[in-house]
Amino acid sequence: MANDLFGNLGGLMRGLSGFMPQDDPGVKLMNMSSLLEDLRREEAALLADIGKRALAENPGRFPQQEAELSRIRERLAAAEAELSCAQQEMQMEEQAEKREEAMHTCPACGVRNPDGVKFCQECGTKLGPMVCRVCGAELAPGTRFCGECGAKQED
Repeated sequence: MANDLFGNLGGLMRGLSGFMPQDDPGVKLMNMSSLLEDLRREEAALLADIGKRALAENPGRFPQQEAELSRIRERLAAAEAELSCAQQEMQMEEQAEKREEAMHTCPACGVRNPDGVKFCQECGTKLGPMVCRVCGAELAPGTRFCGECGAKQED
């Protein structure tokens, strides 16, 4: 893709080139660059397929390449694990932000209240997580019966 003059926009530019004058040298250059990039991608895919088949049919024939492939696969597995951890961390941060926002947003009227306020400044509804008075399970705002123990919640 480094040879594609327009980076990831090559396909888009090629599509738009149909609206441009085809005898323009710039349009010709763009079309040919895009075609060359497509052909290089096809060639790389075919060579990769040939290589995979050669390794499968003749294990041990290419020891240096197989060792390098093993190292790359180890690094790939480590990078995938790191990506997974980063994604989980991001999800946990987003959930914490949502919980924090819910702590300040009134479940009754939807007004966003400042930090440290225990009751909505607009309607007086108690803010913060609602918990079951019997088992302590966290409840959604407006819940009348606990989903864990079935206890009726006071209004």
